[in-house]
Amino acid sequence: MKYLKIVSIIVVLSFLVSCRSHRKVTTKKPASRTSTKVVKRTPTPIEVQKIEEADVIHASLIRRKPNLNKNTLAYIDEYNDIAILEMIAYEIPASITLAQGILESNSGKSRLSVKGNNHFGVKCHSSWTGSRMYHDDDARQECFRKYDHPLFSYRDHSEFLYGRKRYAGLFELRKNDYKGWAKGLKKAGYATDPKYPKKLIELIEIYDLDAYDNFDKSYLYGGQVLERPKTKIGNKYIIVAKGDTLYSLAKKSNLTVDKLKWLNGLKSNDLSLGQKIYLD
Repeated sequence: MKYLKIVSIIVVLSFLVSCRSHRKVTTKKPASRTSTKVVKRTPTPIEVQKIEEADVIHASLIRRKPNLNKNTLAYIDEYNDIAILEMIAYEIPASITLAQGILESNSGKSRLSVKGNNHFGVKCHSSWTGSRMYHDDDARQECFRKYDHPLFSYRDHSEFLYGRKRYAGLFELRKNDYKGWAKGLKKAGYATDPKYPKKLIELIEIYDLDAYDNFDKSYLYGGQVLERPKTKIGNKYIIVAKGDTLYSLAKKSNLTVDKLKWLNGLKSNDLSLGQKIYLD
């Protein structure tokens, strides 16, 4: 169980926590789409669990193919859970999301991903009002979206595809049709590289990423039902001052230390002066 990874996932998804345990979730089939009209919907509430099956899949891959690129294996291990959760919420195959992340970010080593947490090479476009950075791509110094955390990039990637008419046809494909998705992304203009579909398909098949497309049930995390994802974390925060500790901030805010760590994606109890600690 990737506890630390799940903590980060829960933070960035910023689900509203309900204390009901092991509740069954009834989901409705999303409205049908056509290639000319996208039906906007709120992602289906889901229950989040330690996705141990994802660990099993990854461990099996390493046993069977020990000579694969270690950076790529580490990337898959870090982000397979979030790709699964995004698939449940937005119906984009986890294999496609992971393959795009690997390819676009050079397994998390590209300048855009390191400096801007942008794992999918998403450019600013006229609708973007967030932070930005400039990078040579098809032209010199093009504007790219910049995120506070890589998991925001995953959520924006989902919303970028889900909310645009030109990608609507992709959502009519079978859930496990990663080849159709790879070819459809190129056809819809996601990438200019004529070999883009081939590269995605090769990554999926080499690293068995399609195994992550078979998650279609609800998940629990620690017995708590975590519901509707938000795009952004809350606005309430504390600036860390001299003498502050996670315990003192938690007590002051009427929260537990674990909850603060969940909300902020912290892997330890260490704090830095001037650091923002979010409270919701």
